Amino acid sequence: MVKKLKRISENKAASPAGLLDGQLAASVKDSAQQIWLAGMGAFAKAQEEGGKVFETLVKEGMSLQKKTQGIAEDKISEVTGKMSAMAGTVTAKAGQNWDKLESIFEQRTAKALSKLGVPTAKDVDALVKRVDALAAQVAKLNKGGAAAPKKAAAKPVEPAAAPKKAAAKAAAKPAVKAPAAKRAPRKSATTA
Repeated sequence: MVKKLKRISENKAASPAGLLDGQLAASVKDSAQQIWLAGMGAFAKAQEEGGKVFETLVKEGMSLQKKTQGIAEDKISEVTGKMSAMAGTVTAKAGQNWDKLESIFEQRTAKALSKLGVPTAKDVDALVKRVDALAAQVAKLNKGGAAAPKKAAAKPVEPAAAPKKAAAKAAAKPAVKAPAAKRAPRKSATTA
């Protein structure tokens, strides 16, 4: 087509103008007709083989989709594994930091309580042991030494007679005073 137009334009310079215009118009018409027919043929061919091409493209698309899904699943499982490992590491580090923080808190609390004079659990345990030891010694002394005074068994008393009997007993017994402890005489400044 292009070659024809070149020939026509070359011939135009050599031939008369009227003849050339007719040839050029016929040539352009011819070329347009050929282009139209080529387009129609391509369209018919595309329609004819379009279904086959479409099915082939669908099959290729499905295989490509399966491949990409497989790769994506592999990457997801790989990333999930890495994230789990990182989470485990972060959790371990956080636990260590909490342990350090707890230790610091306990130390500072113990220091503040000791400044205030509050006894520690060890101090209280030591005192409990000493009290237990002293109680055991007192019990031992009570068994081996002087007998502990026994309490008289209380008899049930009738309500109306109780005040009269108590008054009679008090009058019959004189009050006994405990002997006073002897004090050492004071030395005066003149006797020294």
